[in-house]
Amino acid sequence: MAHKKGGGSSRNGRDSNSQRLGVKRFGGELVTAGSIIVRQRGTKFHPGLNVGIGSDDTLYAYEAGVVQFQRRGRERTYVNIIQSPAQN
Repeated sequence: MAHKKGGGSSRNGRDSNSQRLGVKRFGGELVTAGSIIVRQRGTKFHPGLNVGIGSDDTLYAYEAGVVQFQRRGRERTYVNIIQSPAQN
């Protein structure tokens, strides 16, 4: 008797869950304090004014305001939270 399985194999039926990375709040959007702005692996985006960074490189807002993406230098992109005058 043959010891090989015939037809398709069910040994390939595994896959990991998606990590749902990416920008969650875009430039010009209003955010509240604690809102996640970017989920990322590594620092594609760096924290700027009123933005914190988590242990998994997630960027989040320290304060409520408007999201702003800013290029500084040749490669770095910073994410800032700009407070509107109405919020002060």
